[in-house]
Amino acid sequence: MIASLLVVLAAVSAFVARRRRRRQRPAHAVIVSPRKSTVIQRDGAVRSVQSAELTIDEREMEDLWTPPNLENLARTYWRFLSRVTLGLIRVIYDDDSRLVVLLGRPLTLLRFDTPEYTIEDDHGMVRWRIRDGLLVARPGRGCGFLSLDVRRQASDGSGRRRVRIEVEVANFFPSIAAGFSVPVYEMTQSTIHVLVTNAFLRSLSNLDLATSKVGQLAESAESAESAPPAESAPTTERDAPEAPAEPASQP
Repeated sequence: MIASLLVVLAAVSAFVARRRRRRQRPAHAVIVSPRKSTVIQRDGAVRSVQSAELTIDEREMEDLWTPPNLENLARTYWRFLSRVTLGLIRVIYDDDSRLVVLLGRPLTLLRFDTPEYTIEDDHGMVRWRIRDGLLVARPGRGCGFLSLDVRRQASDGSGRRRVRIEVEVANFFPSIAAGFSVPVYEMTQSTIHVLVTNAFLRSLSNLDLATSKVGQLAESAESAESAPPAESAPTTERDAPEAPAEPASQP
């Protein structure tokens, strides 16, 4: 049932992506991930990486390249997932987790731990560890992660700047592959994930970032405006970086 629904949602996502590509956008996005972007190991672990390069006006890049926008980018990903599935898939924020549900509880497809952030001058990453859910095989619970990685490229003096954005799922053990077969997983959940992720990456050319529901990095940036510079380090929402707003594109 879930697999069939996801196939329908994939078709919807592809249709929405095609419509949005026709519109004028303030940035240009190109998918650069390899044709075979998903690899399944012999033990059943899946690694899937989708990448895009976003070309943006350099002045606009400077405005966007802030720690709070890394958190906003993360929220944008969840918002896109809900929109592209016409609200059938929703994201629920708990104190210690993020739940991707079909309509609502108890149909939790995926449950993640709260995000961890890495913020550097020209690099930002947000990572959610996969805890469990209907789409996770029992032996693989607590093993995998989902991450958004953003890396700013060096300026070429043209007035435009490139950003490489990667969405990675790693060490994920799908219940569809364990319960049915790897080919069934590849034809359903895997295909849908790639379609939706690529559509999300293309949608970023709108530069329309959602506002984070938590806002931890925004609070941290405000409280650190007068603080001396400090090294940034990986952090969770409850332990945001103390460094002032260093450039780091926001999920």
